[in-house]
Amino acid sequence: MKIPTRLFDFLTIQNEHFPQEAMLAAKENGEWKKYSTSEVVEKVNQLSFSLKKLGLGAGDHSPERKDKIAIISKNRPEWLMLDLATQQLGVLLCPIYPTTHPDEIAFILEDAAVKYVFVGDQELADKINHIVKQLPEVKAVYSFDPLEGTYNWNELFEQSPNEAEKVELKKIKAGILPEHCVTIIYTSGTTGKPKGVMLSHHNLVTNVLNSVSTFPFPEMPGARALSFLPLNHIFERMASYIYISTGIGIYYAESLETIGDNLKEVKPTLFTTVPRLLEKMYEKIVQKGSSLKGIKKVIFNLSLSVAEKFDTPQSDNFSYRIKKTIVDKLVFSKWRQALGDEIKYIITGGAAASEKLLRIFAAAGINIYEGYGPTENSPVISVNCQKPGGRKFGTVGLVIEGQEV
Repeated sequence: MKIPTRLFDFLTIQNEHFPQEAMLAAKENGEWKKYSTSEVVEKVNQLSFSLKKLGLGAGDHSPERKDKIAIISKNRPEWLMLDLATQQLGVLLCPIYPTTHPDEIAFILEDAAVKYVFVGDQELADKINHIVKQLPEVKAVYSFDPLEGTYNWNELFEQSPNEAEKVELKKIKAGILPEHCVTIIYTSGTTGKPKGVMLSHHNLVTNVLNSVSTFPFPEMPGARALSFLPLNHIFERMASYIYISTGIGIYYAESLETIGDNLKEVKPTLFTTVPRLLEKMYEKIVQKGSSLKGIKKVIFNLSLSVAEKFDTPQSDNFSYRIKKTIVDKLVFSKWRQALGDEIKYIITGGAAASEKLLRIFAAAGINIYEGYGPTENSPVISVNCQKPGGRKFGTVGLVIEGQEV
């Protein structure tokens, strides 16, 4: 198998070696709509062709000369399709968080010289249309949802490329090198205006490959990931490339409020999260446990006591193992069911996770691996991993293979 050197190579490799029936999936009209690998490849190629017809290109491949597109949307299949389409055309994608203040959005669009903006829904379209009136560089706004008064993204799929145009697109892709910039991500920073972080294919591809081999992620065709952390942050975006490279289907949660229901529907193998969501999950468990009466409450309190001693000197005795077996069957099994009952691991980052919380979930058979890395490092520097001795509560894990600190 060819070693990938550009991000869009991961899509090509999946399509050639382990194509999926559900590479991407999202709720549409109450039902999960699934996109196979071949469908995604076809849509991405057609989108690249249409963006080129709009006059977008890579110029001389310098970040200054490359054309830029901004995307402001919640997670959905269209997000990743647009990302991949811009990559293989040499156009830079500038993702922006939906709740970003209008003044900051205006600064980013002007600073990056964005030519087109893609939005998800009516609320975002209204927000952006008001801003771009003051920015003559922005040529048009496209929406993923069909909206009045806004170009719809489906218009970009009305015309398919002919054979000559397919050959031309193939040449463009061949001319994109690992060192070429692939995205600009504006981070809030601690001082002044947002700062644009420029990342190359090489930055992200090596981080994906190093993370996959360190954790490790075996090829897992048929596995499912639930995606709900914002894709405009590098953490979830890089995780998406890991999923593509290992054949893990990506299911997009409808919203933060529906995560509980979506977990039960999708039955994911893994997902990424931040500590605050884990804390909310635990708070909900404790709140429910505090309302129990009699023997049920005694057993619940015992389960917390057992969990807090997990992987400590106190857990290395026969009495502890008996108690853990009992509470696992009566209590912890219900925690796993609430997550879909097929979770193998959860990866957390973005802030420090409570050691106590990680220990409690691990005792319940819900393994959470904490890692660390800022956007500028593309992003993973270190992560707790599945290898023997690879996890230590209260740390951000081992430096991933292939990198130095």
